[in-house]
Amino acid sequence: MLNRRQLLGASLASSALYATGSFVPAWAQNAPDLGTPALPATGFARMKVGDAEVISLLDGITRRPLVAEFVKNAPLAEVRALLASQNLPTDYIDVPYTPFLIVSGGKRTLVDTGLGEFGGPTTGKLLQQLRAAGFAPTDIDTVLISHFHGDHINGIRNKAGELVFANAKVMVPAAEYAFWMDDAQMNAAPAGMKGAFENVRRTFGNMPADRLQRFEADTEILPGIRSVAAYGHTPGHTLFELSSAGQKFFYVADLTNVPALFARNPDWAVTFDMDAEKARQTRRAVFQRITASNAMMGGFHYPFPGFGRMAPAGNGYAFQPSA
Repeated sequence: MLNRRQLLGASLASSALYATGSFVPAWAQNAPDLGTPALPATGFARMKVGDAEVISLLDGITRRPLVAEFVKNAPLAEVRALLASQNLPTDYIDVPYTPFLIVSGGKRTLVDTGLGEFGGPTTGKLLQQLRAAGFAPTDIDTVLISHFHGDHINGIRNKAGELVFANAKVMVPAAEYAFWMDDAQMNAAPAGMKGAFENVRRTFGNMPADRLQRFEADTEILPGIRSVAAYGHTPGHTLFELSSAGQKFFYVADLTNVPALFARNPDWAVTFDMDAEKARQTRRAVFQRITASNAMMGGFHYPFPGFGRMAPAGNGYAFQPSA
């Protein structure tokens, strides 16, 4: 089981956003009106990776006040100074949610699913973007999940409990499934974390056995797609590496929540990391791997369209969006 430090971190993560997408933390309930994030007119973008195509699909953007709890191990003044140095707002954070569609070998693999019908008015746009890109939900062959936070899994079912991608198998990390479906872990979790466990059970609990498939870390799970263990953000947090015709693309999920902060300072800990130290080690190892290969990458919470490369910068890394 997680130790007390990890459980407390997990409680913050779930209560702040990821349990169901509807809970509003106490520190946000009395926040000043910071405006509404603007969504782009076109919410999808395409990129070729060898013989494959990767399409980013913006599910939406939320705006949250920047408070001291967001970065757990750095003074708020230092966090704001780093944002200001990049000409970014210092009183709030805009958080995009961007699943990716991989079209390869005649198959269509959706990587993570957004908030679905369970988020606010500036989220839940995935199906709209999917159709705008020329695909229907029934066209999806596989739904590939990086981890079980609600903004990554809530799009699997609608509020009626129906599977949104009716023809797709759902593939999940075995380590992640083992943690969240463990009754002992759920019973030992703080009260603020119970909702996250319940949300996982709502999503996966009665899924037919022939529909749900668990995969191991660091294996080829689909032709040209390899799972990459990246534990720390959650116990089974997993990245995906696409290889096609000599080119590579890394989907880094929640390796960094805000690249302007946690890529520039990989040792900083976002409040949502369940095991902050393990997440820190993972960030540094993965960014070193990506920069060494100069591979294209995409991040779930990166500025839309989410494509770019990572380059060394000072004691950390700088995300360089693709043109």
